Amino acid sequence: MNIFTPFRLSGAVLGALALLQMPAFGQSEQPPRDAQINVRIDLAPRQVKGHAPASVLWLTPLSATSAVPSLPAGHFTLVQKNKMFTPHLLVVPVGSVVSFPNADPFFHNVFSYFNGRRFDLGLYEAGTSKDVTFSREGVSYIFCNIHPEMSAVVLVLSSPYYAVADRDENIHFENIPAGEYELHVWIEGLMQQDLSQLGRRVHLVPGKIETISLDARALSRLPEIHLNKFGQPYEPTHDPAY
Repeated sequence: MNIFTPFRLSGAVLGALALLQMPAFGQSEQPPRDAQINVRIDLAPRQVKGHAPASVLWLTPLSATSAVPSLPAGHFTLVQKNKMFTPHLLVVPVGSVVSFPNADPFFHNVFSYFNGRRFDLGLYEAGTSKDVTFSREGVSYIFCNIHPEMSAVVLVLSSPYYAVADRDENIHFENIPAGEYELHVWIEGLMQQDLSQLGRRVHLVPGKIETISLDARALSRLPEIHLNKFGQPYEPTHDPAY
């Protein structure tokens, strides 16, 4: 028989072939592998230097369910202008460089004496900038040695799974691979040893939404008035242009 001779297939055979050609579940539409987390944080009514406290949560994997994407270091900026740091909060990967440009018409002296990254940039004038490399995880509270009202926070993480709370202290994680994680909590103005008590293990199931409530109303607060870089109270000044 000529191999190119057309031939007919019965309806039953055509039906069987159609079934074979249909993709099995998970081929054309993969079942959901990622999970989501909704977190609500209860805080006592308060402010931190005139604004609502910042809150950040992050996850570190406890299982090898999936490879953790790398979080490459970057270059970030904390601008000093109008006697303020902008933005107030920076979340950066380990190894990142943060620039501190002085956009005010007077001197600044940026420093941090916290364990996240201790540094003192000294006095530098308007229009100049200095850099700091944040080489390990941790929280650095940033101040100016001249202007006590200036403050900022640099939170350095190695995990790409983090989220910042909105104004209502709600936090939403999405596209998190299923598996076992440790949940870490940082809330501005609260003692870190107390915040560690809010941490917990989280088991994330594919396609599911995990809902968590954190009660931080009774946690101890850090002192609202910080000292200068010498560990002394700031000297009062009456010069509006200082």
